[in-house]
Amino acid sequence: MVPCARPFRMGPSLVEDGVRFAIFSRYGRRVLVSIFDEAGEAELASLPLPCRDGNIHYGLLKGAGVGLRSGLRVEGPWQPEQGHRFDPAKLLVDPYATLIDRPFRWDPELARHGAETSALVPRCVVHHPPTRGEEQSFEGAAPTFVYELGVRSFSMRHPAVPPALRGTLAALRQPAVIAHLQQLSVSHVELMPVAAWMDERHLPPLGLANAWGYNPVNFFALDPRLAPGGAAELAALCAAYAKVGIGVILDIVLNHTAESDEFGATISLRGLDNAVYYRHAAEDPGRLVNDTGCGHTLALDRAPVMRLAMDAMRHWLRLGIAGFRFDLGTVMGRTEAGFTPDAPLLGAILQDPELARAILIAEPWDIGPGGYRLGQFPAPFAEWNGRYRDDVRRFWRGDAGMAGAFATRLAGSSDLFADAHRGPRASVNFIAAHDGFSLRDLVSYERKHNEANGEGNRDGDNDSHSWNCGTEGLTSDPAILSARERDIRALLATLFLSRGVPMLTAGDEFARTQHGNNNAYAQDNAVAWLDWERADNELDGFVAMLASLRRRHPLLSAGTFLTGHGVPPDATWLKADATPVADDEWSGLDTFCLLLNGTEESLLLTFNRSRKTVPLTLPGSRWERLFASESGPEDQLSARSVALWRKA
Repeated sequence: MVPCARPFRMGPSLVEDGVRFAIFSRYGRRVLVSIFDEAGEAELASLPLPCRDGNIHYGLLKGAGVGLRSGLRVEGPWQPEQGHRFDPAKLLVDPYATLIDRPFRWDPELARHGAETSALVPRCVVHHPPTRGEEQSFEGAAPTFVYELGVRSFSMRHPAVPPALRGTLAALRQPAVIAHLQQLSVSHVELMPVAAWMDERHLPPLGLANAWGYNPVNFFALDPRLAPGGAAELAALCAAYAKVGIGVILDIVLNHTAESDEFGATISLRGLDNAVYYRHAAEDPGRLVNDTGCGHTLALDRAPVMRLAMDAMRHWLRLGIAGFRFDLGTVMGRTEAGFTPDAPLLGAILQDPELARAILIAEPWDIGPGGYRLGQFPAPFAEWNGRYRDDVRRFWRGDAGMAGAFATRLAGSSDLFADAHRGPRASVNFIAAHDGFSLRDLVSYERKHNEANGEGNRDGDNDSHSWNCGTEGLTSDPAILSARERDIRALLATLFLSRGVPMLTAGDEFARTQHGNNNAYAQDNAVAWLDWERADNELDGFVAMLASLRRRHPLLSAGTFLTGHGVPPDATWLKADATPVADDEWSGLDTFCLLLNGTEESLLLTFNRSRKTVPLTLPGSRWERLFASESGPEDQLSARSVALWRKA
């Protein structure tokens, strides 16, 4: 290792005469690069970086090139009470590595101070990263229908995917998969996390594994289980989808890592500079702040941590990603004083010429103080609308007094977004997602059944606003099965008729089930893998019809809030007898209609959550019914149904 000019890029980078390394560590005394043989097994040398400029340690390994396998070690103080956990016995993965040679595996030695871990930690591999071509760019294409998808859960049981490809990004490029997305009119696939992750330490002893990927170690490298060929596989997926008009949104976890709490592993950031990368209590520098529920929190308001996050996002965009969904997004807006929409990272994203053009979707909550921040992210962020999910569920469950809240969600959630001059498209509407009940389980279980997770059914949400239509779980009763199918159709129709951006989780279009498990993060098995052989193809066709209907009638997805003004008014709320709904009537409504008037057409949306048929009087003449979630005479609203009409 020899001195060189200070690199602009962090991490390992190929240059004409070798590989340069640049590593941040403020409190580390010395950073060493461990060099391995071509197989990545024998450690050949541990070479100190010869240069330091401020907190950047750097150097050049002359003659090295593509295929170099390496890791890091850092010498520094072991003072846990001060937040310092340096341990040169620990092999560390460079946080900027874009390729690793094997998956991460939990082992207790990773957490034991002084234990040598070179046999347990993946090697970083130097390579030429692929980049997208300009023709593959998806900039400017706003989402109109988001389809949330986990690579393994989606593909492990897909009959049209070759067995060797199941569980990988390559599976998602198969013609049958692309055809399915096109049939549904999906505009964007939202990939659940694909960056290299490790199981939580309590899972392997239970015979379980992390199925979702929300436990990353590195923010740049794809998990080798999903992408054995590295970044080229994601670039190929983005290119294939762009050709058919589908963008790829990446769910990215910029809030914690798999290093967990003070009893967790030392495999990357903790060993590089624990006191800087993770937030600690102001009055106790040895105590980690846990705003994530995962043992610690990234200090994203600090310059080196913010740069790491920004560089990671740019890396993914250059592979063809259209944008991001930010897990526990409130963390991104936290400083020492709490959440602010003017936080350094949020501001940096908005001024960045690459990132500001990307799709930005926040999950607007974490578990820290004041963590629920729905409606408080700056434009152009969109947000997962948890209020939409809860209010729609409670309305259809039959909770008293929910019609007004339901109508507000249906109309785009102006109460959450209008004051900041953000339109309905800031709301990502969903009824079910990867966490929580599947759509089918939502109407089949009143309570969670998470025993298989090994935590005594204590994990997961305890108030899912669910119902079971008469009996808990599996049944052969045709009346109950019919009731569940009816309610699923009503929920799906509500989703696609609402203003905002609809999001559906893969498998809910054909009634997937997790058998009552509402926290299947640890079920990398048949519990969470989609059962394509038992897919409800009729329901799948129903969803495709709804998506097509929404696309053909732009009034349903208009980017403005309803005002009730104009001639004729842009929106009028009616009772089933065609008379207006008075303000004091909302609390008792089970049935109502929404009349929409646009420049090109007028539409009437009808909702009946009651368990009886209700007579319907249409407002005027010449109405054509475009669809109904339950068949029945056109002068009646069937029980538990949604319908859409167009003025002829």
